[in-house]
Amino acid sequence: MSLESSERLLTPGEVALMFRVDPKTVTRWASAGRIGSIRTPGGHRRFREAEVRSLLTDLTVDATRSA
Repeated sequence: MSLESSERLLTPGEVALMFRVDPKTVTRWASAGRIGSIRTPGGHRRFREAEVRSLLTDLTVDATRSA
């Protein structure tokens, strides 16, 4: 699997800011399979920006419909 060079990878902290949660919550989501992640050679998690934004949009739309 190759990663496009233009695709930005986000840290758990950056994802946490977008969702307004703690970075450890993002790590738990990844461990549970709720959000995809990539491991760096050093073992750190990184998240594809496009996937994160898509999930955020989906959750925002769902919340708006529920309200």
